[in-house]
Amino acid sequence: MNRDYYTVEQISNMLNIHPKTIQRYIREGKLHATKIGKGWRIAGHDLSTFTESNSCKAPASVNQSERSIIASSVIDIITDGNEDAIRIMNTLTASLNAKPSEYGRSSMHSQYIERENTVRITLWGGIRFMAITMDTIAALTENREVNLYETKRI
Repeated sequence: MNRDYYTVEQISNMLNIHPKTIQRYIREGKLHATKIGKGWRIAGHDLSTFTESNSCKAPASVNQSERSIIASSVIDIITDGNEDAIRIMNTLTASLNAKPSEYGRSSMHSQYIERENTVRITLWGGIRFMAITMDTIAALTENREVNLYETKRI
């Protein structure tokens, strides 16, 4: 059976996508690939499956102002331990997954640093997404502080 295989560079040229983006799609499992030596090879069938999906298409209507204002931020949140950290990270992840498409492309990475009892949140996206996410973080931490105060007071 004769199968065509493509390199990351070949796919990058065919789809007019940066090679690092192709590699990210491979890492994220969006594009199936096989490691041969030091490089990745993508079967023709897997490439067809990938291009037929919406994975590599740009949004049909991206607000021009969203493209012109991009922000990033790193937020450290002191927690009361593992359960508090998980609650915060899960709530923020759910919030990101439910965001409207008008907010444009965005990303969030969260990490719990156990030795410091800190949740580190890294955000990237349009200004509206950042504002809403910052408000969500403020609400999460304010509620937590009120609950902690009421618990200690009792």
